[in-house]
Amino acid sequence: MGTGFEVGADTSGTQQGTVGSALGADSRPRASSTAPYQRLADSDRGTGGLSLADFLGYFSLGLGLAEVLAPNAVARIIGVKEPDDTHRRTMQLMGLREISSGMAILTSQTPTKAVWSRVAGDAIDLAFLGKTLANPDNDRGRTIFATANVLAVTALDVMCARELSQQPRTATRKRAEQGIIRTRNSEAVREPVAEVYACWRNFENVPQFMRHLITVTDIGDGRSHWVAKAPAGREVQWEAKITAERENELIAWKSTEGADVYNAGAVSFREAPGGRGTEVRVELEYDPPFGKLGSKVAMMFREEPGQQVEDDLRHFKQVMELGEIVFSDATAQRGMHPGMPPTSPPKL
Repeated sequence: MGTGFEVGADTSGTQQGTVGSALGADSRPRASSTAPYQRLADSDRGTGGLSLADFLGYFSLGLGLAEVLAPNAVARIIGVKEPDDTHRRTMQLMGLREISSGMAILTSQTPTKAVWSRVAGDAIDLAFLGKTLANPDNDRGRTIFATANVLAVTALDVMCARELSQQPRTATRKRAEQGIIRTRNSEAVREPVAEVYACWRNFENVPQFMRHLITVTDIGDGRSHWVAKAPAGREVQWEAKITAERENELIAWKSTEGADVYNAGAVSFREAPGGRGTEVRVELEYDPPFGKLGSKVAMMFREEPGQQVEDDLRHFKQVMELGEIVFSDATAQRGMHPGMPPTSPPKL
């Protein structure tokens, strides 16, 4: 018993069908419809391998701290039965190398060179293990087991370094090499384009739905002054100027010189498919104050700008469609808190 899929009848009246109609040329979206999304995907290519690189960075930090703080214990684990001062100093030097490699990976937006440096470090580790294995007074079983583990990590290092090295030179990758992070988010709002654009264009409305902003003041001539919340109860501020504007279509901005945090971006407005109102797309690039590592720490508390934009777009949708922001217990109170209703109205 088989299952057949019909593509449909051709103009000659004969049936041509071995593939599902959903895959047929007549059922595919027009190239003009998919082209904008393909350009977005192409411009973001070049970020592959970063997750593995981050894992290797954290692994380096953990291993390095163990070698620095407990050199004799690590030496015994790899088969040295009676570690002496030379073994202890060697372990600590190798630990410092691991820590520096881990920090280099975690603080770089494009850690290709840092990962290749780990490959070189793996070669040194293998040479040391070979010397340990050659000494008959050591525990060769432990040394062989340690060597197998180092070889496995070396394979990961080489795979990650090659993947990072083969990434195409896209706009996202070029900016990342300068320490700049780019992020994109979009949301469909069930309101006409003109109304959505008008609300966003009045920048003094923005703190109503962006919880990390304190005030935005329009100072005229396409410039505005922004004050925002920062981690640890701090505040950051900057002036921004409009760099491009097309009514009901696009607003682009960039922070001026002297800003506490460099940022630039654009918000575009277009009719959403299927008459679903307006598609709002935000593109943001920024220079995190404490580099890539600071950005990752901020992600743990959902304070990273890319995450904030995602939340803010959802708030904007609620403001436009409902006139207010709908709070759940999780959004009203961040982190661990008692399971009871708040005694005062929640604030952004």
